[in-house]
Amino acid sequence: MVVVAVVGMAGMGAAAREDAPNRTRCDPSPRGWYPSAVDPARRARAPSLLARAPGNTEEERVMSRSEENHRAALRELGGELRSRNLNRREFLGRAAALGVTAASAGALWQTAHAAPKRGGHFIQALRGGATDNSLDGTTLLDTHAINTSWQVRSNLTEILPNGDVVGELAESWEASADASQWRFKLRNGVEFHNGKSLSPQDVIWSINLHRGEDSKSGASGVVAAIADLEADGQDTVVFNLKEGNADFPVMMADYHLVVGIDGTTGPDWDQGIGTGPYILEAWEPGVRSASRRNPNYFKEGPWFDSIESINVPDQAARGTALRAGEVHVVEEPDLKTLHLMEKTPGIKVLEAGGTRQYTIPMRTDMAPFDNNDVRLALKYAVDREALLKTVLRGHGYVGNDHPIGKSQRYFDASIPQREYDPDRAKFHLKKAGLDSLSVDLYTADIYTGANDAAVLYKEHATGAGIDLNVVVAPTDGYWSDVWMNKAFSMCYWSGRPTSDWMFSIEYYSQAAWNDAFWKHEHFDKLLLEARTELDTTKRAAIYSEMQNIVRDEGGVLIPLFANWVQALSDKVGTPEQIAGNWTLDGNKNIERWWFA
Repeated sequence: MVVVAVVGMAGMGAAAREDAPNRTRCDPSPRGWYPSAVDPARRARAPSLLARAPGNTEEERVMSRSEENHRAALRELGGELRSRNLNRREFLGRAAALGVTAASAGALWQTAHAAPKRGGHFIQALRGGATDNSLDGTTLLDTHAINTSWQVRSNLTEILPNGDVVGELAESWEASADASQWRFKLRNGVEFHNGKSLSPQDVIWSINLHRGEDSKSGASGVVAAIADLEADGQDTVVFNLKEGNADFPVMMADYHLVVGIDGTTGPDWDQGIGTGPYILEAWEPGVRSASRRNPNYFKEGPWFDSIESINVPDQAARGTALRAGEVHVVEEPDLKTLHLMEKTPGIKVLEAGGTRQYTIPMRTDMAPFDNNDVRLALKYAVDREALLKTVLRGHGYVGNDHPIGKSQRYFDASIPQREYDPDRAKFHLKKAGLDSLSVDLYTADIYTGANDAAVLYKEHATGAGIDLNVVVAPTDGYWSDVWMNKAFSMCYWSGRPTSDWMFSIEYYSQAAWNDAFWKHEHFDKLLLEARTELDTTKRAAIYSEMQNIVRDEGGVLIPLFANWVQALSDKVGTPEQIAGNWTLDGNKNIERWWFA
């Protein structure tokens, strides 16, 4: 298994499993990730790049081990090199220990890390699609549509796998001293798929679609900070904010904020005209999409000639398709059988930690969830450690009912971890004037183990006098019919790179995706204060208070933070580091991966 660190400006990192000795482990130093052991089955089948290299005779003379053990060690190192699971220093050190000359090792490194080559038809089995999906950025919600959207469109900025923010359509940007005005200079020569040149008006139109009191966009909380925006000449867009925001360029990478042609409305978005790496050829919402490489793309790549993205809601069907060689990658393989998937010839597993969180929002505008003691009772009635072990199989860590991941910059580690405590839950029920509680909990196969988690939660809550009636809803239509409609439902969030971004899109009272319908005047005030505070110590104190407020008064139960897990054909090449801000290398696999 390849476990990838996510570091950099966003401060994200992987949550390495503690119960898996034959997995890649994390070295906390800035040198990156280092393998400590390799699964024997994977090692045995790993292509022996080194075993085919010249110099084996010399290696065998200097090795003190038997020839069989020596070759096994070389195969192990070759497999790690092929999967790009080593940095150069580690590879050269291990190669030298096995008697490989510096020249030979250097040549092997260069060969394995040669520039990706173009070619091939890439097929991916994704989840999250629905028949009411659209490629309108204001409506993007889950993987199938998001990944397809980024095949054909681009943002002003992009978040790299290491967490740094760089320009995408923007060549550069600069801010005023108080960070209340941002000037983005656009790249010269960028064209839409129909040949039209990118202009400031295209950016302004696309961003304005998410603004306004009536906006239903998931990015409405992000763009609420914008007072106005305007063009300055033919290549610059000026954003004037209501208050300073040092994180503003990061937030422009939100997957909703893709740029289309000035005037694009409604169904026109589904034509897919954009500046992205691929040109849309087919879009069947909730079923499939197809695209071909854009020969005029403004960045390096993409590498595949064409892409087919199939929506496969059933987890078992996704795994079967990969094992049969019908697809090249599947997201969210079954964690219960992941150890068997890893041993399957021709398949490798990628895992990245980040800010992904499994949540259970409670609508605070509906009884009984309008009573905070009821909400606290439900928070104490879940056994998080049991869910981590049973649902995630250790691929993540327990949550503490606030959305800031433990590896993020402003995470407050001093906040006590909420534990499973049925007696405490009963105490809060009594404070709410209740001896018992019976409520419906809606769920669907929206992530690996969602339905199992709901059933386990039902079992945990029984000890607190709480009866959860688990209602399994259809996956298709869940996000439109259940989420934010039913009072109590399973959910998940990918998280966001910054505290401000995450708090703005889900917890700000005016956010379109405030799925608990939670309103807290003091929290809103702190959100604005933190956004404009440039002193990091003071900003940390504000975010600490906000985490405590959400934990103890908010309407969202967050039992788990989950790693992103994907299984793919070993014919697919990937970068040495993949992103953990979303699934599939930040949903940028379509331009970052290639056929090896």
